[in-house]
Amino acid sequence: MPKHDFLTPKAIANRIKAKGLQKLRWYCQMCQKQCRDENGFKCHTLSESHQRQLLLFAENPDKYIDSFSEEFLNTFMELLKRRFGTKRIHANQVYQEYIADRDHLHMNSTQWETLTDFVKWLGREGHCTVDETEKGWFITYIDRDPETIRRQEAVSKKEKLDMDDEERMAKFLQKQCHAVSVQELILAIKMVCTHAFVGSKSVDTFTFRLSGSAKGHEVKATTSKLPTNTNPLNNILVPPGGEKRKIQKNEVGEKKKKCVLDEIMEEQEKAKERLNRKDYWLTPGLVVKIISKQLGDKYYKKKGVVQEMKDLYVGIVKMLDSGDVLKLDQAHLETVIPALGRPVRVLNGAYRGCDAVLMDINQEKFCVTVKIDSGPTRGRIVDGIKYEDISKIYKTS
Repeated sequence: MPKHDFLTPKAIANRIKAKGLQKLRWYCQMCQKQCRDENGFKCHTLSESHQRQLLLFAENPDKYIDSFSEEFLNTFMELLKRRFGTKRIHANQVYQEYIADRDHLHMNSTQWETLTDFVKWLGREGHCTVDETEKGWFITYIDRDPETIRRQEAVSKKEKLDMDDEERMAKFLQKQCHAVSVQELILAIKMVCTHAFVGSKSVDTFTFRLSGSAKGHEVKATTSKLPTNTNPLNNILVPPGGEKRKIQKNEVGEKKKKCVLDEIMEEQEKAKERLNRKDYWLTPGLVVKIISKQLGDKYYKKKGVVQEMKDLYVGIVKMLDSGDVLKLDQAHLETVIPALGRPVRVLNGAYRGCDAVLMDINQEKFCVTVKIDSGPTRGRIVDGIKYEDISKIYKTS
C-alpha cells in the first residue's frame, strides 16, 4: 500500500500520532525504528530489513554495544556540561532531560542496564563526582578542559596572593594601631602629670602600667589633691616650658574621632567576609546534630562527629552514643553550640577555618563572641558571629 501524500488527512494524522516519545519496548535500536503499537513492532521484526540488521549485529555484537555506549556517554556528558556545568544535580533530572529528545539513543542498547549502574560507572571512571543520599544519586560534572584548568589555576593563584597581601596588611595595621594607642596613652599621662592644682600641699603618687610593647614599664606622675570647691576645668595646665594656659571645656568632653586605620581594618574585614562566605560548611572534627526525622527516632536530635568528607556537602558522621557511622548531607545537620570557654571552629565568614574559644552567647540576637585561637589573627576577639557559623570541636582528651 503506497504512502499517503504529505498534506492528506491520513498523513497529518500519522504525524500527530508519531509526535513525542513512544513506548520503549516498541523501539528497534539497530534499525532506529519506532513503532506505535505491538502489532507494528511485530511486523517490523518479521521484515527483511530487520533480519539483515540482526545478522550484522550477530557477526560482531561487542562492536555495536561499545559504539552505542560511547554515543550514549558522549551525549549524556555533553548535556550535563552544557546544561548544569559543575553544579551538584540529581542524576534522574539529567536523564529526564536527555530522553526528552525523541531521537535519543536508548540505554537498553548500551552496556549499562540501569541508570544506577551508569552513575556508579561515571564515579569509578572519574567522569563525575557521585554521592548517594536518601533522595537518590547526585552527580557533579568534573571539568577537565585545559582552558578551564588554566583559568582555575590563575584564579587560585590570585586568591593566594590576595590572602598573603591581606595577612601582611593585617599585621601592619595591628602594629600601627598598637603604636597609636601607646602614643595616645603616653600623651594622656603627660597631661595628667602636668596639671597644677592650686591651694594644695599634699602630693599623691599614681602609677600607670602600659600594655602591649610597653608592658612592664611604669610611669609615675605626681599631682596635688584637689580642693572640694575647685572646678577641674578651671585648673591651669603647666607645660614643660613653664607657660600657662586655660583648659578648654571642649577638650574634656570631646569624643575621640574614629581612626583611619580602624576604617581600613573594617574594609578588610568586609572583603574577607565576602570572599570566605560559602554555601558549604562541613569539615572533619566537628560535633553536629541530626535534624532530619527521615532517619528515625534513633538518630533524630542525636549528636555525632564528622569523620571525613565525601565532597563539599556530604560527610561521614559517627554517632557519639551508638557508634554508628552514617553518610549524611549537610542539609540534615546543624551546628552545636558548646559551653563558655570550650573550643569551637568558625565555619563561615571572614575567619572561616579558624579555631576559637567561645567567650559569650547573646541569646536575643542569636550570635556569639569568640576569641580566635589560630592563624595570623590569633588573640583577636570577634563578636556578632551567628549560631550557624560556628560549631563545637570534638576533643579526644
